[in-house]
Amino acid sequence: MLQKVEFEDDFQALQEDRSYLLQPTFYWELFKRRWAYFVLPFVTVLAAGAAAALLWPPIYLSEGKILVQSQQIPSELVRPTVTSAAQERIQVIQQRTMTRDNLIAIADKFKLFPEKRTLMSPTELVEAVKKNTKIAPVDLQLDFKQRTRSALENPTIVFSVGFEYGDAAVATQVANELMTRILNEDLRDRTSRATDTTKFLAREVQRLQADNNALDAKIAQLRLTQGKPASSGADQPTTLTQLKAELIQKGALYSERHPTIQSLKKQIEALEKVASAPAPTNDAATAASLEAMVAQQESLQKNLDAASAKLAAARLGENLEKDQQSEKLEIIEQPTVPQHPVRPNRLKVLALAFAAALAGGAGLALLVEIMDKAIRRSNDLLSVVDGKLIVSIPYIATAAELRRQRRRMFVLLGAFALIVIGLLTVAYLFLPPLDLIIAKARVGLFR
Repeated sequence: MLQKVEFEDDFQALQEDRSYLLQPTFYWELFKRRWAYFVLPFVTVLAAGAAAALLWPPIYLSEGKILVQSQQIPSELVRPTVTSAAQERIQVIQQRTMTRDNLIAIADKFKLFPEKRTLMSPTELVEAVKKNTKIAPVDLQLDFKQRTRSALENPTIVFSVGFEYGDAAVATQVANELMTRILNEDLRDRTSRATDTTKFLAREVQRLQADNNALDAKIAQLRLTQGKPASSGADQPTTLTQLKAELIQKGALYSERHPTIQSLKKQIEALEKVASAPAPTNDAATAASLEAMVAQQESLQKNLDAASAKLAAARLGENLEKDQQSEKLEIIEQPTVPQHPVRPNRLKVLALAFAAALAGGAGLALLVEIMDKAIRRSNDLLSVVDGKLIVSIPYIATAAELRRQRRRMFVLLGAFALIVIGLLTVAYLFLPPLDLIIAKARVGLFR
């Protein structure tokens, strides 16, 4: 039966209708027509992605952790000589460890990049080793409520040292070498600073001691010139005899190079030289000069005492550094041979390849479909023919088709019933009773 349809009112709406794009049947029909254009790029891209995921050489990361340990002895008892911040020292040590000579020595020791070594310049080799070296602070996630004031002022510092390489064993060896060099550099740096400080203060004490001895000799000479007993201070001997007795007494305790022994010897020599001095005179100029020298000696003695105290503290600090009782770097996690590579993530590469293959196949199929000018829908027909010339013929299902539809429905219902019965049978034969399952679920045995 033919039926005439008027398109005068609905022609424009029908021509602009795009609801078929939301129907799954449209894409299924499109796939059946363009499956070759979909399969070819899909298989090509997926195969390339799978090959890249499987052939991509693995990169292993071996890393360890170093803790900046605080001083073992309380700083109130022994003050450390090296007082720079730990973060600053770590940066300095990192720069010294990552020097060109060190990196080339590490590359030569472990024969890094043997395939590319002949084609790489020393600069490129250094950049490659530096790129694969990973030195970074470790962010410690601590509860803010549990942090004390001392913890906030002196936070725990941990940093990781690692190396990336295609061979897991070589990566571990290089990471251990880097950690060893960092520890040795830190120990050498702290000990060197403490030793340099001690040497500087020792030279300062010797200079002040020499100035003090020279001033003592001048004061003794002026006092003998005025006819007064020589006096070099409140705590020193006043006569030549007492100085010699003190020299004998101190000589049994100290060596010849000790500053005290040298000072006593110089004072005795000065007094012996002025023993045959001319007759004493008492003029005002000599007295004024003597008072100025005494005042200068008191100031110099204070500076000498302060420098001696600093020297003693510096020597304690140097012993503290040599015994490794001050702030130091300690390995808390040794680099181990990694079991899994950090790159590439093969599952992620495969997933990206699958998505790219799917997008490529679908895009090519849609492009071919858009370029095809064949008429398959009423919209396509209305774009080339006047709507007044078009009539629609409704589809008339035959009795055989209706019987097939009912038969198909009965088959589906029967298959569904068989599946349900099969599942219930398997549950009855292999699963425990329902009350037991509920009891286990309540106590959490299935978690």
